[in-house]
Amino acid sequence: MLCVDPQWSQAGGDDKPQAPLPSDFPYQSVMVDKQRIIPLIVATALFMENMDSTVIATSLPAIAADIGTSPLTLKLAITSYLLSLAVFIPASGWTADRFGARMVFAIAVGVFMVGSVGCALSSSVTDFVFARILQGMGGAMMTPVGRLVLLRSVDKSALVNAMAWVTVPALIGPVIGPPLGGFITTYASWHWIFLINIPIGLLGIFMALKFIDPIKSEEREPFDLYGMVLAGIGLAGIAFGLSVAGLNLLPWSTVAALIAGGAISMTLYVMHARRTGSPVLDFSLLKLPTLRAAVFGGFLFRLGIGALPFLLPLLMQIGFGLSPFHSGLVTFASSLGAMGMKTLAARLIRTFGFRNLMTVNAIVSAFFLAVCALFTVTTPLLIIMVILVVGGFFRSLEFTAINTVAYADVETAQMSRATTLVSVNQQLAVSAGVAVGAACVETTMWFHHVTEIDATVFAPAFLVVALTSAASSWFFWQMPADAGHEISGRQAVEIASRKGAGKGAAKAGVKAASEDTQDVRDQRLG
Repeated sequence: MLCVDPQWSQAGGDDKPQAPLPSDFPYQSVMVDKQRIIPLIVATALFMENMDSTVIATSLPAIAADIGTSPLTLKLAITSYLLSLAVFIPASGWTADRFGARMVFAIAVGVFMVGSVGCALSSSVTDFVFARILQGMGGAMMTPVGRLVLLRSVDKSALVNAMAWVTVPALIGPVIGPPLGGFITTYASWHWIFLINIPIGLLGIFMALKFIDPIKSEEREPFDLYGMVLAGIGLAGIAFGLSVAGLNLLPWSTVAALIAGGAISMTLYVMHARRTGSPVLDFSLLKLPTLRAAVFGGFLFRLGIGALPFLLPLLMQIGFGLSPFHSGLVTFASSLGAMGMKTLAARLIRTFGFRNLMTVNAIVSAFFLAVCALFTVTTPLLIIMVILVVGGFFRSLEFTAINTVAYADVETAQMSRATTLVSVNQQLAVSAGVAVGAACVETTMWFHHVTEIDATVFAPAFLVVALTSAASSWFFWQMPADAGHEISGRQAVEIASRKGAGKGAAKAGVKAASEDTQDVRDQRLG
């Protein structure tokens, strides 16, 4: 059971109940404002986390030179962040239930800010890696708990629009991160990559404490420490192994050992979860057809799309010879399409329904991903940008639908577990996407006996990840025909349509009867 802190029902901590609100009090206006503000608060925090996880990539050489180490050694900063995310995400659901989603979200943003300051002040590899781990701890809580805040604060009828706002940062962050990092490092100092998080974070904390209701769970479930250890080791091994696969950071034997060890640990966790009443990752929720489709179908779709921010910049920079900044300007076009989707997502889902739209749109999105295989050095940049804009629209629409329908049938008391499960799934999908993309490029080079990367080795990778994304449509088609109708408004449309058809039939019957009567009268007069 969920409860709202008494301070929201009593004024100024007064023990006496408040007097009833006057009939002309603009309550509806306040609610509408919250429906719009809370998604923006969550989206801002998620944008900060998504951008920061990618912005560091182009700045590693400058950071390494400044703190006296090599860029290869500093890759530990990226991997340590991913490890921290994988380890602490499973604990996010229980923490939000125990201490309140609003408080945990605000603290997570604060921890992320402290880690950002630590990165900016680092003078050694050890300091930098420790600060990145701290950032990962904050990021691990921000994503699932931020989504939980949204689910508990926004009415289901407005959930599609809210998710459209939250989906945009996940698409823009990885695209804008590399060019922004290169711009800041070139024209300012790499320290500002992390310091720009401070004003954003402070604003996010202030807005969260002001506008988000302090909702927490009354049921105090025990913390599954043993499950947390097994899941943490399993997810860390799999996510880390997939992230570094194909990047030549570690020997293949080490990568295989990491993935295999993670898989074994996750297997042990699944066996453990069946015997405990409060697992950190509740796989029993996969019995819900909408959540199951969002997890399995969403994994395949994200795996393919998750390879795009990895493959496209490499194609632009190494294959076409563009600078990191100009490459970022081209790839940013997909984010423009994502922004355009925001205003149409709810209407499209309401018109076609989740199942029909997600099934068809997964194939359409995969098609635009496959078109990237046709890009060559002679392809005009304008055509490339148009394709990326249109593809970004459909990809963002699919992400919005997946993120929304996942919670269509989840009970309120299970929301925290559902958000944790979905967040873990998304993290693994993105890591797998990078691994599959890198493996395809390396396989193509080996097959053609090529020792250096050029534009020709990327086409098979785009085709493979596109087919992977298209395969997700099968899972979406397995959903019930009325999946998510309650939150999309599709049910109301169908009811209105049936009523309209009924009225039309009645009018037709009356008209026919009237015509028959007129025919009889005409015959008599004749």
